[in-house]
Amino acid sequence: MDTATLTRLYAFVVMEVGTRTVHILGVTAHPTAAWATQLSRNLLASLADRAARFRYLLRDRDSRYTQAFDAVFTADNIEILKSAPQTPRMNAHVERFIRSVRAECTDRMLI
Repeated sequence: MDTATLTRLYAFVVMEVGTRTVHILGVTAHPTAAWATQLSRNLLASLADRAARFRYLLRDRDSRYTQAFDAVFTADNIEILKSAPQTPRMNAHVERFIRSVRAECTDRMLI
């Protein structure tokens, strides 16, 4: 997402598809693999016992999602599913959320 000062920000978002609950875990201008891994640990810690209900994590193939990132989820018996390259429809729920957030933010922004 680009800001009014033309700075690109990256948001780490996790959506529970069954309930459409969105967890916005962090926003940064310079995402790293260590940042993503730490946010995944924070998510599972905040979910506590509810994390046991999750079976799958669908993620894209970004280089920031390393083996350490995957290991955080596989330790809780959550299977990692990677989306096919260049297929936004495969992760349509989150793509729709991001589109809605962008539209809502730009509709209410004064320049």
